[in-house]
Amino acid sequence: MDFSWDDLRLFLDVARLGGLSAATETTRLSAATLGRRVTALERQVGEPLFHRSQAGYRLTQAGEDLLERAEDVEAAMLSLKRWKEGALGERVVRLSAGSWTSAFVASHIGDIWTVEDRFGLELVTANLKVDIGRRNADLGIRNQRPTEQWLAGRLLGRVAYAIYSGVNLINGIKAGYFVGIAGEAGQTHSARWIEARHGDRIAVRGNDTMSVRELVASGAGLSVFPCFAGDSDPRLVRVAPPIAELETDQWLVSHHEERHEPAVHAVADRIAALMKRHGALFRGEMRRG
Repeated sequence: MDFSWDDLRLFLDVARLGGLSAATETTRLSAATLGRRVTALERQVGEPLFHRSQAGYRLTQAGEDLLERAEDVEAAMLSLKRWKEGALGERVVRLSAGSWTSAFVASHIGDIWTVEDRFGLELVTANLKVDIGRRNADLGIRNQRPTEQWLAGRLLGRVAYAIYSGVNLINGIKAGYFVGIAGEAGQTHSARWIEARHGDRIAVRGNDTMSVRELVASGAGLSVFPCFAGDSDPRLVRVAPPIAELETDQWLVSHHEERHEPAVHAVADRIAALMKRHGALFRGEMRRG
């Protein structure tokens, strides 16, 4: 019986996430396509792999047996990938984070990576969650504790948010207008907060966080930034106390099978140490002036 690794990988997603709908997010396939692939795999095995109900997909005994073996195949494929990367060059650790956190890490790269390291580092900047389970990143800095059973999380601290203006009270700032965020970047909780509380006073928008910062610094209006970003920019001034309802945790997330891999473990420890040293900045406790 010849199994396709692609079919086994789809089976793993459906089994771990408990159904087709959730697995569409990770596989980028429609529920109908996933259903056909699972049914075809069941025909190949010769018996049902799932108990199907409105509540989701629950593994049968055959499904449990296949899950155990499919995870062995997954580990072997990961080992093969590492071998291939090692044969072609240095190991690359991929770190995913939002725009502000990626910029902060980049500005402290010497604390995370040096030329003496026998691995490279790649920053995967995204406002939406990057799938670590499918190895699109090795580590992720997120604002929520991971709920997936195959992910491990380490609490790094708290992140505060506040309203900022430019140093010069001109143009939109003087009029009390806000700068909004459009596009994918507008899906963050701080962007939604601005829309909900001050949507009627948004005169200008940018579709990424960095352009919004430039607009605020130039006087286009007020906006909300994480305190570690706003308080570090001498062109910005915090105009109100941190917004309690926007404060979030900060978690370092990794795949439980990969977190002990030497390069990943080294980067994770360095990130944790960096965030601890700058904890007061992230909590909004280092306001200038």
